[in-house]
Amino acid sequence: MKHNHTYGVTVATSKANAAKAKNAANAAKATNAAKQANVAKAAQAATSDERILAIDVGGTGLKAAIIDADGKMQTERLRVATPHPCTPDQLVDALAKLVEPLVAKAPPALMSIGFPGVVRNNRILTAPHFGVEGWHGFALADLLAQRLGGLPVRMINDAEMQGFAAIEGKGLEFVLTLGTGAGTALFRDGELMPHLELAHHPVSKKGVAYDEYIGDAAREKAGNKRWNRRVEKVIRILESLVNYDKLWIGGGNAARLTFQLPANVATVSNDAGIEGGARLWHPRSVRETRQLPEANARVGKFE
Repeated sequence: MKHNHTYGVTVATSKANAAKAKNAANAAKATNAAKQANVAKAAQAATSDERILAIDVGGTGLKAAIIDADGKMQTERLRVATPHPCTPDQLVDALAKLVEPLVAKAPPALMSIGFPGVVRNNRILTAPHFGVEGWHGFALADLLAQRLGGLPVRMINDAEMQGFAAIEGKGLEFVLTLGTGAGTALFRDGELMPHLELAHHPVSKKGVAYDEYIGDAAREKAGNKRWNRRVEKVIRILESLVNYDKLWIGGGNAARLTFQLPANVATVSNDAGIEGGARLWHPRSVRETRQLPEANARVGKFE
């Protein structure tokens, strides 16, 4: 009887190859598991390293919280009344006192500030709710950062910061905030556009601006019913002016709207003024020269 040595060799070879394949598969699984573990560790480290102190400066209230890189709150939101009258130095003192317990509880690595006025290069150009004296060119962001140990800081208009938490990143999106005054912001495909102070643009034949027409003082004087009709009128004007794909309405008085909003209009949580602070540190969100000049110059880490 002849033995088929060729068959035996073939079977042995097949078994060896199968074992090698199994070992390779196990090794691949182990490698993938290790990679996933490393990614998880990196993500966890990034979250702890990227705690952001987010501050929302308002005409009537100052709010702050620690958020993570995705804008989720890591601490409670603290609020105090805005000092009135308020000088630049008084505002720095009030903000430093407000955030002191937050910084002690969860030391942040970065700071974001939303301010109700025109902001450029981390400096205030206008402060309509605080007056004129001493505000133009005031380096609020840098002075507060120095008080907190030199935190890296970015400051933009408060409506812009609120918009970052609301926008979907598609098409032309406009933000209208209804608070002490009326704030606006414009985004294209998720990128912040140059700031326009539409709040000071006349909205009636008498030359009344948005701030005076739908701000909080106007609401209290005219009453909620009349004020709602005014907001409806402003929405029609903005739709014709901007031709936005989506309008987001935020601010404390957004909750007072009683009419049926158009399909492409939605309200935003008042916490958005804090949560949007995370996006100030996403390079593609704020590639404006005034905010990130190194991005447009194609140098450094924003290449």
